Amino acid sequence: MLLIPAVDLKGGKAVRLYEGDPARETVYGDPVALALRWQEEGAKLLHLVDLDRALGLGENQEAIRRIAEALRVPFQVGGGVRSLEVLKEVLALGASRAVVGTVAVKAPLLLQRMLEEAGPERLAVALDAKGLEVVVSGWQEQASLPALDLLRTWEAMGVRTVIYTDVRRDGTLKGLDLEVVARVREAWPHELIAGGGIAGPEDLLGLKRLGVEGALLGKALYEGRIRLRDFG
Repeated sequence: MLLIPAVDLKGGKAVRLYEGDPARETVYGDPVALALRWQEEGAKLLHLVDLDRALGLGENQEAIRRIAEALRVPFQVGGGVRSLEVLKEVLALGASRAVVGTVAVKAPLLLQRMLEEAGPERLAVALDAKGLEVVVSGWQEQASLPALDLLRTWEAMGVRTVIYTDVRRDGTLKGLDLEVVARVREAWPHELIAGGGIAGPEDLLGLKRLGVEGALLGKALYEGRIRLRDFG
């Protein structure tokens, strides 16, 4: 199972939010130094999120560009990728793939165009939810479509990678809700990456038992509860 450190960007700095709340953030400083730290500790892929762009408060493209220039390992970028122009911009920075969330829920025709533009290998879809209740627009708006129905729709459209995040637990170190992850796993037969509340190695073992291909790591990694080198 691939362990994927997340570097969330806000105001040009690396931060972690509690339950996705912009008012409850912990600042971790220089995102380039942080990205290089995870690379040196053995990460094979990094997950960069532009929180400002996701929330409509600006963008962190300069910080992402600096990370891209410094890294030797692949990285993916999400947060506010809601147009073909931004998709092309992200991929032009060298991202191995872009991650879309709001578009995939609210604008299926645009998602189809993005799939045609990038190909399924360079476009992942974020399923952000409170359990199975889908949220969009930087996790600030609840969607009416059920999560499992969305998965079926995305599969039919040609999506092949889904990143599931349980917003209720993200940044809390409360541990995964493995029963919910199991339902997502059952409904999604392709590559699945899961995160949101991972607290320690026991959560990783739970994901591995479910056959999840990747784990998205945030606060547990930042606070030393999980060490990448222990899973190399």
